[in-house]
Parts: sequence; structure tokens; C-alpha cells
Amino acid sequence: MLLKTLSESSGVSGGEKEVRQFISHQVRPHVENVETDILGNLIVRKKGKKEGPVLMVASHMDEVGMMVAGFEKSGLIKFFKVGGIDDRVLLSKVVQIGPNKVPGVIGAKAIHLQKPEERKKSIKVEDLCIDIGAGSRDEAEKRVRLGDYITFSTRYEEIGDNCAKGKALDNRVGCAVLIEILKREGYPYSFYGVFTVQEEVGMRGAGTAAYRIKPDLALAVEGTTAADVVEVKEEGHVTTLGKGPALTIMDASVIAHRGMVSFLMKLAEEKGIPYQIRRFTGAGTDAGRIALTRQGIPSAVVSVPCRYIHNPAGILNLKDVEYTVKLVEEFVKNLPEGGFDNEGID
Repeated sequence: MLLKTLSESSGVSGGEKEVRQFISHQVRPHVENVETDILGNLIVRKKGKKEGPVLMVASHMDEVGMMVAGFEKSGLIKFFKVGGIDDRVLLSKVVQIGPNKVPGVIGAKAIHLQKPEERKKSIKVEDLCIDIGAGSRDEAEKRVRLGDYITFSTRYEEIGDNCAKGKALDNRVGCAVLIEILKREGYPYSFYGVFTVQEEVGMRGAGTAAYRIKPDLALAVEGTTAADVVEVKEEGHVTTLGKGPALTIMDASVIAHRGMVSFLMKLAEEKGIPYQIRRFTGAGTDAGRIALTRQGIPSAVVSVPCRYIHNPAGILNLKDVEYTVKLVEEFVKNLPEGGFDNEGID
């Protein structure tokens, strides 16, 4: 299954090779051109019936993770985080390290060895180590290297009422949506699909790709926060599982182009696609970097709600994924010939 392979692949920011190779294999038979730029963005061009406004549809490949920072004499491994991970979710998690995916467990001092005051505090990343079963520093260094990437070892699985759990749903679900879009035919205009790198550390790949492509407009496809969980008031849910794709009006990185947002809403209503508005959070997306490239690019975001993003495992609703594919496909197929200009700006 597409989403299963994407979720279980390793691709921490700056180390997206495994994900990129899989995606390239998936889309190559369906597109006109495939190339990888200097940063590692995978840029493909989908041939349409004619040339029109230049559209860039972007989904980032990278996931949050960790990196090997050093070795203890005992053989335990010190590490630091790559991207935004809450220290509190790290303890006792199973991980895999480096290209050989060496298994390990994140550990700390056992609770019965902790002082009473230590038990009242959250354990910080600097107090954690990864145990790969090595008996010495030399043995550990033979199995993993300084600078190796570390990912959570989480199996993708469909669960419950049309849901699925897995790691890196932010943003492998966006990659899955874009792959499906590129496999389909009948688009009026040629467009670019860009699988970007290093979004989790500053949306770096999106900026360079947009500068190179010079799109007239851009659509970012993301996995976004769904906080519809216990003790969170409804206005803080951001998005809700099962209510369809989420449209962004504003986040920490971008104020979406109102004309594009209105067009997406209209399409969804005409085609019977359920959708929701993403409530503001402090997070950002590739759209924020793309919108500020060159003289400015009209940009919008369509997201799949995911619970527990940036954690060892998240949960999404597969119907939301299906509806997101449908909405993005309709957007590309019904793109106005003149694109979008500042008429959508208040």
C-alpha cells in the first residue's frame, strides 16, 4: 500500500533519499520529466493538454527525527533532535539508526534510581541515550556513525473505523496525495509536482524550488494538526478527523490567497466534497516560503487532519485522504485560465 510504504520509510530532514527514490519510482511512468535539484527536492512535470498558468503543487518528504551526536564509553549513544519533537514522547521508544536501520531503544535512568525531585520533572533530551546493545564505545561506533539519522520504528496499520496509524504522517500523507494526483490524467494545463526537502527545519527546499520554477501560483498539500482529543476545547481542535480536507486561511507562516481559498471552497461545495477550515496554530507550511519567493506567489494550503503529529505514531482518517485527493484533483482540473492575481487580496 502506498501510504504504508511512505510512512515506514526513513527520511529525516536532509536525509530524504529513501523516500525520494520510492516516490520517483512511483511517478516516473506518469510524468513528462523527473529531476532532483541540488538540495534534494524531487521536481516532476505533468503534461497537460496545453500550457497555461504555471502551477506548483508541493508536498514535503521529510519527517522530524534525530541524529547521532556522540558515544558513551558504555556503548550508549547520545543524540539530538531534528525538527520539533516534544522531549516527553521520547523515553522508551524503539528507533532505527542509519542506513542499516540498526535497532535501538531510547532509555534513561530507571525510576527506582531517581531521586524524588527527579520523578516530578520531565526528562530532557540531553538526559537520554539510545541503547543498541553495544558493550563499548568501539562496538557502537562499528554499527552506527556520528551524524547518522534516527527515526522512530513504527509499523503502519489500518485501525478502528476507517483510520490508520503510523509515523511521519506529516507529511507522507501529502506525498501520497500528490502521487495519486500525478498518476491521473485529463488535466487541461501542464503543472509541476514538487516533493520538497527540509520543511521541518525551516521550509528550505520549497523556497529554492519555487525560485527555480517561477510558478504563477502554488498549492501546498500537508498533514496537519488534529487536536480533537480529551480536554481540548472545540475552538482549539485546529482540525477534526473525518470532516474532510482542511483549508488554511492563516497560520504562522502564511496568510493564504483569499481568491484561491474561495475557489477551493466553491469547488468542494459544487463537487460534494466535505471540507473544514483549519483554525490558526503556531505552525507553518511550505506555502509560507513559496508565497515570499521572487515578487510573491499566490499560495494556498490543503491539509489532511492527523492526530499526534511529530510523535512516534499518529492517526488519520482514510476518508479524509480520499476527499483530499479529490479536491486537489478538481483544483488542478478546473484551474482558471488566468490564474489568480491580487483581486483575491482584501
